[in-house]
Amino acid sequence: MFDQKTIEHLKNYVYLLIDPETDKPFYVGEGAGNRVFEHAKAAVVDNDESLKLDKIREIINSGAEVKHLLLKHGLSKNVALKIEASIIDFSRHFSLQMTNIAGGHDSIENGLMTTEEAIRKYNAMPLTKMDSGFAIININKTYKRGSGFEGIYQATKEAWPIDRSRIPSLRYVLSEYRGLIVEAFSVQSWYEVPAVDRSGKLRVRWGFEGVVAEEAIRNSYINTSVAHLKKPGASFPIRYEVKAV
Repeated sequence: MFDQKTIEHLKNYVYLLIDPETDKPFYVGEGAGNRVFEHAKAAVVDNDESLKLDKIREIINSGAEVKHLLLKHGLSKNVALKIEASIIDFSRHFSLQMTNIAGGHDSIENGLMTTEEAIRKYNAMPLTKMDSGFAIININKTYKRGSGFEGIYQATKEAWPIDRSRIPSLRYVLSEYRGLIVEAFSVQSWYEVPAVDRSGKLRVRWGFEGVVAEEAIRNSYINTSVAHLKKPGASFPIRYEVKAV
């Protein structure tokens, strides 16, 4: 445990919990005081279950102790949160084996992104009209941030609750991520995807095989914003119509 003099000098800090067997980190956090040591105590005292606590119990049960590493100290709370968020984004993007469940502070709006995503975010004009035969699909839950074009396609192609009667007329799909149109696809074919809903009933969802849309289409839609069209609390992932504002 830290003594009071050390705590005063450390201020806020960012730390790693290290597996002593592999000498690799399994958790990143931020805090002050003796926060870095509190996880091991919680793993022994509490009955809560989490990837982090389970890992700590595994280490303790092997007769070893969790190692601790301070990455940066002497920080303000806000700076510590930003560093923590950056490390979480980094570890997730490169599939490092970390036990953090939640994303870091402000990681959605200002976290990891490609250079193309940054350009889109800060140069977006509102989309005020969409031609017939188009659908906008929101990929917030399916796209791995920073994974580029292939990631966008894989996140967009399936599986969606589209009315069967609409399928023949849908020729283009626009990928929307965090309120921005990030890609446009020309649909070559639609196919059914069997799925089970929350009540356990079998439902038909739809996926498509497609290619990048022609340049005229892409130039009309990519990097436009639909944030102004989204109502608070709305969760349906597909939009078929855009009206002028």
